[in-house]
Order: sequence, then C-alpha cells, then structure tokens
Amino acid sequence: MKSDVIHVNSNGEGSQEALAQAEATAVFASLTPKQTLHLRLLTEEMMSLVHAVTGEIEGDFWIEEEKKKFRLNLRTLTVMNSKMRKELLDSSTSGKNTAAKGILGKIRDLLERCLEPADGTLSNYYPSGWIYAGTDPSSISMATADVWSFNQYREDVTKNSEALEEWDELEKSILANIADEVTVDIKNDVVTVTIYKTFK
Repeated sequence: MKSDVIHVNSNGEGSQEALAQAEATAVFASLTPKQTLHLRLLTEEMMSLVHAVTGEIEGDFWIEEEKKKFRLNLRTLTVMNSKMRKELLDSSTSGKNTAAKGILGKIRDLLERCLEPADGTLSNYYPSGWIYAGTDPSSISMATADVWSFNQYREDVTKNSEALEEWDELEKSILANIADEVTVDIKNDVVTVTIYKTFK
C-alpha cells in the first residue's frame, strides 16, 4: 500500500497533512496505539529534517507499507542554490551551521552538502556511513548513485572508541531508538531520504 503523496517544504507547508497521513496509514495497517505513536514520531522527525535545512527545500513525502513493513520517503524536488546557502550562513554569528548535531543534524548537513558540493563532486566530504558499492570514492560525482546508511554509521561509531559524543547522540536519538534503518540516496539531482520500520 502506498499513501497519498504530500508536498512539503521548509516553510512548514504539508507537515500537518504528512502527520495525518501517518495516522491514516497506521489505521489501515491495524497498528497498535504504541506502534501508531512510533510511526507518527518517525514522521515528525522527517518533517523536522525538512524544516531544519538551511535555505528553501521542497519535496514529496509518502509512506509505503506491506505486511507491517514501512518505508517513509522524502524525495527532494528543488533545493537552495549555493549563493543562497552562503548568504544564510554568513548572516549567522559564527558563519557556520552550528545546529548540525545529533542524528537529524548530521543527515540534514549531509543533505545540504551533497546537494550543493563546492566542485561538483562528493570527494570533499566523506561522512561516516557512506556505502560506495565498489566505487572508488575519489571518482564519485553527482551522476553516481550514492547511499548514506544510518546502520553503517552506527557500526562505524561503535568501532571507534573515541567517538563518545557520537555514541551519546545515538543513545538520545529518536531515529536511533525507533527506526530500523535510515538511508540518504543521491542520484543525479534527486535526493531521497527513507526511514525503514517493521512492526511485529
């Protein structure tokens, strides 16, 4: 089952409709009250991601469900340009996007950087969690399908004894404690964020 597609943007439009869609999907799938709450929380996290992006972003949100296996999808349609992002960051006190903390912050920062790389490639930014599927990272460009995986990021953090701050963020994150997986898929000019959750 695929829900209605809801158009959302960073100004908050579509957020309430997305939450209502999550509620309706939960009813259709006969989820328990606790499961319904979890689905709503994951939807809220995705809407928070849209609102937190520096600049203007528009996208489509929808939920897919089969046998209580859910995929919450956000696919971007248009994003800010590099000049707009620079002007917004320059107008802040530090000139930096200081809110890029926590799992949502990392995904948001990842989304911004990958949509507007400085030189047209991703070679300047290798966040933990990237999956290159056998591709040489130095040759990756926006024309290549690239995926950031939350589970891969979690695995990388658990292997790094010095990543105490990152581990603390994982412990506190709603996404880390509820979602089964979160991916950011980049192919050409399309970026898709997907949250996966299976209810027993």
